[in-house]
Amino acid sequence: MEVFMDDFSVYNGTIDICLQNLTKALCRCEEVNLVLNWEKCRSIVQEGVVLGHVISARGIEVDKAKIEVIERLPRRTSVKGVQSFLGHAEFYQPFYQGFL
Repeated sequence: MEVFMDDFSVYNGTIDICLQNLTKALCRCEEVNLVLNWEKCRSIVQEGVVLGHVISARGIEVDKAKIEVIERLPRRTSVKGVQSFLGHAEFYQPFYQGFL
């Protein structure tokens, strides 16, 4: 069985503790034979996107690119299409004033 893990984040208030936690996480990856795609790895960043949300010192914000995709969706003409749109809108609505 192959399992793909898309993201994991290691963070803390100080760089020293963050690096200690990162070392632990990477050692654990080696212990269980997880392979990292080093081209996708980023370290010591001030901001990052995780599961469609921007994480930074400002807090958690929705990724504006996700909102733009939803704004460009074609008009929904079926009940199922409207329900699908409303599901997306309900998820993002708290992050975007005036979305609905």
